[in-house]
Amino acid sequence: MTDRPLNLRAGEWVEVKSVEEILATLDDAQSLGGLPFMPEMLPYCGKRFRVFKTAHKTCDTIHTFSIRRMANAVHLEGLRCDGEAHGGCQAGCLFFWKEAWLKRVTGDQAREARNESNAPDVSRLVAQTQHPVKEGEPVRYRCQATELLAATAHVKRRERFDPRFYLKDLTSGNVGLRDFVRFAAFAMLNNFSLWWRGTRYPRLCGQAGDKTPTGNLNLQAGELVQVRSKEEIMRTLNNDLRNRGLSFDVEMVPYCENGNYRVLRRVDKIINEKSGQMMTLPNPCIVMEGVVCSGNYSLNRMFCPRAIYPYFREIWLKRAEDGGDGECRA
Repeated sequence: MTDRPLNLRAGEWVEVKSVEEILATLDDAQSLGGLPFMPEMLPYCGKRFRVFKTAHKTCDTIHTFSIRRMANAVHLEGLRCDGEAHGGCQAGCLFFWKEAWLKRVTGDQAREARNESNAPDVSRLVAQTQHPVKEGEPVRYRCQATELLAATAHVKRRERFDPRFYLKDLTSGNVGLRDFVRFAAFAMLNNFSLWWRGTRYPRLCGQAGDKTPTGNLNLQAGELVQVRSKEEIMRTLNNDLRNRGLSFDVEMVPYCENGNYRVLRRVDKIINEKSGQMMTLPNPCIVMEGVVCSGNYSLNRMFCPRAIYPYFREIWLKRAEDGGDGECRA
C-alpha cells in the first residue's frame, strides 16, 4: 500500500485503522517510509482521536538538532509512547502516525470505536523493536526516535531562512495567525541581532564555572512546582549551559516564574536516540505536565510540532506550596 496523503489539518478527527490494515502497509522492517509502527501504538487501533498537529516537519534530536521534513504524518492528541516494548523508556515521545494508518471521520462520528475481537499476529512487530546484537553486547532498541533520520529528509539551510517554508505551519492549523506573526517577527529580529551583535534572545549565560551545583527535592509525580527564574538557573550552569551534563535550552525559559506545574514523573532511564542503547541517568530528571518544547524560540527548529518533554534538574525547580529551596550543594 502506498503512503498516500490525506492532507490532514490540526483539529480534524481520524480513526486509526485496524491492526491488519496497518500491518499490510509495513515493509520487512515493520516500517512505512522509514518510520516504524511500534507495539505501543497497537492499543489505539480502531479508535478515534483528534489530530494534534501535522508532522510535516520535525527536529533532528540525533545529530544536528535542526529541522527536517517528513511526508504524510501527524501527531494525535495525547498519544505518547509509554516505553512498554522498549525497556520502559521514560521519554514519553509523541507518536508519529502515517496518514496511511488513519482514515478521516467527521465530527458527529467522533466517538470511540469497538476494539477488535481477533488478535492478529504481531510477533514480527515486536521483534523489530531491537537490533540484532552479538552475545554479551548491550541491547540496542529501535523506535521512531532512533529511526527519525531514515523517515525524514534534510532541509537545506537556505530553505530554513525562506518564509515560504513556514507557511504550512499556518495553513495546516499547527500555528494560529497571531502566534505565526508574533514568532516569525521574533525570529527575524533574533537573526538580525545574531548577525549584528552576536547575541540572541532569550540570552543565556552559564555562571557556575566548571563544577556545577546540584539540588535534591525528592519530587514525586503529582506535586506542584514552579520553575526558578532565569537568573537563578544561569547560576547553576557552566559555559556550555549544562548542569551535571544536562543542558538548559532556550525553549525552557518561557516556563521560568510562569505559574505552577504538576510533576508528571521522575526520569531515570531513556533510550539514547543515536546508539539505541538504554541510558540510566546518574541524576534523575523531572518532566512536568504540559511543559513541552514549542519550537517558538529556537533558531533551527522553529514551529517544530514534536512537543518533546524538556528535562529539568531539581535545582531548577521549587515546590509551589511553600516555595522551599530544598537541599542545595556544590
